[in-house]
Amino acid sequence: MTRLLVGPFNRVEGDLEVTLDIADGRVTSARVNAPMYRGFEQILRGKNPHDALVYVPRICGICSVSQSVASARALADLGGLEMPPNGQHATNVILATENLADHLTHFYLFFMPDFTRPVYASRAWHAEAERRFAPQTGEQTRAAIAARQRWFTLLGTLAGKWPHTQSIEPGGSTRPIEAAERVRLLSRVREFRAFLERHLFAAPLEQVSSIASEAELWAWHAQDPWRGDFRLFLSMVEDAALERLGPGPGRYLSYGAYPQPDGGFELGGGVWHAQRAVLSRLDVAAIREDATHAWLADSAAPRHPLDGLTLPDADKPDAYTWNKAPRLAGEVVETGAIARQLASAQPLVRDAVARHGGTVYTRVLARLIELARVVPMMERWLQQLQSGESYCVPSPHFTEGVGVGLSEAARGSLGHWIVASRGQIANYQIVAPTTWNFSPRDAAGTPGALEQALEGAPVQEGELTPVAVQHIVRSFDPCMVCTVH
Repeated sequence: MTRLLVGPFNRVEGDLEVTLDIADGRVTSARVNAPMYRGFEQILRGKNPHDALVYVPRICGICSVSQSVASARALADLGGLEMPPNGQHATNVILATENLADHLTHFYLFFMPDFTRPVYASRAWHAEAERRFAPQTGEQTRAAIAARQRWFTLLGTLAGKWPHTQSIEPGGSTRPIEAAERVRLLSRVREFRAFLERHLFAAPLEQVSSIASEAELWAWHAQDPWRGDFRLFLSMVEDAALERLGPGPGRYLSYGAYPQPDGGFELGGGVWHAQRAVLSRLDVAAIREDATHAWLADSAAPRHPLDGLTLPDADKPDAYTWNKAPRLAGEVVETGAIARQLASAQPLVRDAVARHGGTVYTRVLARLIELARVVPMMERWLQQLQSGESYCVPSPHFTEGVGVGLSEAARGSLGHWIVASRGQIANYQIVAPTTWNFSPRDAAGTPGALEQALEGAPVQEGELTPVAVQHIVRSFDPCMVCTVH
């Protein structure tokens, strides 16, 4: 057996290292290390609860809106606030803008450039991949960067700036939208739709999101296998066996995405059990964080976030990461777009996961389907804004109590838990999507989702950064700076 340390990874947010044990050309065991401690949960203690909205967006430079939304929901829960419909729709548009930008960035800038590597030079599609996706020079890479830049101008109108947006409040959005502004916003959303329909899918969004099975998907692909970047990706899936690479734990967590004024979510929540093809209700009280293998002080038993500790212990024996190990009722779960699509009964993703499990192929597929589904939702939310109606209700002075804020970031389920006492934050705990997916082993020795997915990955002799390992890691789209606080 040999041991290989891979990292730091490029094209991920933050620092990441992976230690691999390899035998007979396969990974037999993996340990995932988040090597950077940040301390936000300690910084927040003693602050005014409302100040969390200033601090938490600065956890991350690429998903700051997601942190703001989760924090605002925790404060709303603490204060018993309910935002008006305009505020709900505006907040959803702000969050969706960031989430879809992350999906676009992941596909064009983080994931697809790996297929331009020399290891794939003999493949029929390699030259086309280089033309489209080569870093800096790829035709589609450059087009996606331009589309992303124009897409983010939505947030100039909706939220003043990005990142570290400050318009999101517990009671809604502080930036009302005038009728003329709504027309301009709709125009920008439709411009993004045009980019997706021309470049990524080479088909109308509604046609893509209505594909109901893998048989239908591959029949559509066969009509013109390289037309559009999505179909070229599917050609790579077939040729590189991405449908067999990186199987996850088979349990998928979603808190529910984009809540609506009349209740419910646009993309429903719950826990999808792939082996039984059953969606179960989420019990948030069953979440526990295990710090056995984290460089953090732990207790006799894993803790619920409301009772969580974040106390550094850099010399702790048997620890190998700053990341805690969250578990749901003691089980490892995976989160992300794949979980949202499974929980919301998207038929193609459910069919693909039933056939292949959570793999490199199905994780990327779910993100692309989510792009096709959410853009029309954004158009509808903007059209539902009511002129002259309130966007935000005032926040009270938060003094005593607890609050829970659950949201869906691009990478998956994000939770904020706050305990307030005498007008100050007594405890604040954050469990981010990458905390779930990149967790270490727990007290029972059970590996986290990525650690499980890496087991069995092929490693060619002499590879120092195995391409299969890169594909698996990137299929989860890690955001390490959101992971460790």
